[in-house]
Amino acid sequence: MRRSRLLLFLGTLLLAGTTALTGAAAAQASPQAAGGYVALGDSYSSGVGAGSYTAESGDCKRSTKAYPYLWQAANSPSSFDFEACSGARTGDVLSGQLGTLSTATGLVSISVGGNDAGFADVMTTCVLQSDSTCLNRIATARAYVESTLPGRLDSVYSAIRDRAPNAEVVVLGYPRFYKLGTFCIGLSETKRKAVNDAADLLDNAIAQRARAHGFTFGDVRTTFTGHEICSGNSWLHSVDWLNIGNSYHPKAAGQSGGYLPVLDAAA
Repeated sequence: MRRSRLLLFLGTLLLAGTTALTGAAAAQASPQAAGGYVALGDSYSSGVGAGSYTAESGDCKRSTKAYPYLWQAANSPSSFDFEACSGARTGDVLSGQLGTLSTATGLVSISVGGNDAGFADVMTTCVLQSDSTCLNRIATARAYVESTLPGRLDSVYSAIRDRAPNAEVVVLGYPRFYKLGTFCIGLSETKRKAVNDAADLLDNAIAQRARAHGFTFGDVRTTFTGHEICSGNSWLHSVDWLNIGNSYHPKAAGQSGGYLPVLDAAA
């Protein structure tokens, strides 16, 4: 083979090999990484309980150990806007978190609905009051989830789609709090089961509305199984009397082991 033909042949092989390698790398990367990523929602998305909060986030408590921050660090989207905020309800998302969405947004993640249903008050009541008082408060929350929350979620999901028509939207749910059937100091088994059942009702309501809008529902109940409170290896804070805001929120391990894999699989 002449030298010029040999060089051409070797060059073709090198180009083919390079293309194969870069193609494989592209196949492993999330397609949404080519667009911007916007993380919306409440404290479960901002990372309350995980620590390492960014100075700029103030009371919103956005953590560098929260799943949105971890996803963007691993995938390098073209832009990253971390809008999630502790205590956010559906109305807060509508009024203050949607400004960075656009036609260039490739991925949106969101968890919202728990605060609308009175999550904090439910848990405060169940920690401090009797079984019957706890169950009555949960019944009120369940009624809200069944009657009012679906319409509020529809408003949020419609607004996201209007502002980010090209985005993959992943709606993350909430974990069950307790492992049942085991000895554990704290709430009674009656309260624990009622809380878990309410979490299932909330997740099912969120999943139904998310899918109705063509969004992906990310069910974290599966990844948190075996890591509930009372499991011996909990990824959730129980009552934290030294930092009450951490109570019933995911630890850093819950963000990385419970939420991030679900977003990875959906995105």
